[in-house]
Amino acid sequence: MLSFIPSRQRLLFHYAAIFLCGVLVTGLPSQQALAQPKVQFEQYTLSNGLTVLLHEDHSAPVTAAVVIYHVGSKNEMPKRTGFAHLFEHMMFQGSQNVGDEQHFKFLQEIGANINGSTNNDRTNYFEIVPSNYLELALWLESDRMGFLLPAMTQEKLDNQRDVVKNERRQRVDNQPYGTAGEKIDKALYPEGHPYSWPVIGYMEDLSVASLDDVTEFFQLYYAPNNAVLSIAGDINPNQTKEWVQKYFGDIPQGNEIERPGVQLVTLKDSKRMMFEDKVQLPRLYMTWPSAQRNTRDDAVLDVLTDILSSGKNSRLYKSLVYEQQIAQSLFSYQNGSEIAGEVGIVVTAKPEKTLTEIESAVQVQLERVLKDGVTLKEIQTSLNNKESSLINSRATVFGKANSLATYFALTGDPNNINKEFDRFKGITPDEVLGVAKKYLTKPNVVLSVVPEGKPELAAANSNEKEASK
Repeated sequence: MLSFIPSRQRLLFHYAAIFLCGVLVTGLPSQQALAQPKVQFEQYTLSNGLTVLLHEDHSAPVTAAVVIYHVGSKNEMPKRTGFAHLFEHMMFQGSQNVGDEQHFKFLQEIGANINGSTNNDRTNYFEIVPSNYLELALWLESDRMGFLLPAMTQEKLDNQRDVVKNERRQRVDNQPYGTAGEKIDKALYPEGHPYSWPVIGYMEDLSVASLDDVTEFFQLYYAPNNAVLSIAGDINPNQTKEWVQKYFGDIPQGNEIERPGVQLVTLKDSKRMMFEDKVQLPRLYMTWPSAQRNTRDDAVLDVLTDILSSGKNSRLYKSLVYEQQIAQSLFSYQNGSEIAGEVGIVVTAKPEKTLTEIESAVQVQLERVLKDGVTLKEIQTSLNNKESSLINSRATVFGKANSLATYFALTGDPNNINKEFDRFKGITPDEVLGVAKKYLTKPNVVLSVVPEGKPELAAANSNEKEASK
């Protein structure tokens, strides 16, 4: 149930969802306005610095409670990677007033949905409960925020360290193409950059993590002033505020945290890599440094990648999959994170097709975009898909609670939930062309993953030694 989120896997699901719920339009003379659904909420802050967000929704007797700590893998240090994700696991192992393994038990007995996840920038925990059990969820979250350390033991650390190591083996090391993402990030970002190591961490770093290391990590980052509590659903605001004060109000405020600032990257030269893996089909990854999240360039690149690969009429899909029949599948993405970003194209080739052929076909389509631009119709199709996806994401109380908390943690303003479409307003073909030239003409990372024993399928001029297992 606990998970780290590999960025490319997350983006693949994201774009698949957009495609499934998108609506194509034709013959639009101009860009239509996006219908931004309004989410009403109340925001206040406890004396210890905990930010609280409340949203009432009485459509069903269900309430979601989300706690996001503004800490992810980017807050770790070289040789100490994987701590944020490891600590996510530790948070479910019991606290001072909650016995071992009881956190899940209490909530599962009432039919709650409970989970947590870690990415580069944040760690979140949530409970979706029948509304009459909200107090239980708040007590459990407060107890592990304020009273985890008394229950933390070397035995628990060793146990969860082994769990995380097995997770890495299953989801990364022994997964087809599983190490591609961390190889790309290591090449894309300079040594020591907070995004240059994987969220799940390296085996050697997990092995040396001590109880003192984990304790220090908790004391710094798991303080109320580094967290946001978002509650949405069938709530009585006055009663909810009393519970929040009762359970969270006495937790001491933590020390001030020094955070990594924006660290956009550029590559002096392109990097070409290849490695052989236990896979059936060769796969090509093309990745460029790009814009951080919640910026205009982030939005425009998001539209551009839709035009390239979202749906059967997209530029790359129509050419490589349908017409030339050289690709099995493909997607492109813009991944704007808090302090940097990357834009990429991922193509899985048909059997025995070379990645040299794949790369050449992709370059033809990119050159057409860079020469002739895109159409207003293509932009509008992307915006329609985004409108549908956003509305669907706000259809549940969890969707609203999690979005509010995420916007606060990563942008400082939860009201950005109501301004998401503002970043997309007025995007023109000229603007898409300008952003494409700004990022897609610069040096990039090209990674070929090929079946074992078939290095000849790699893209030309790739270097096996740079990315060998």
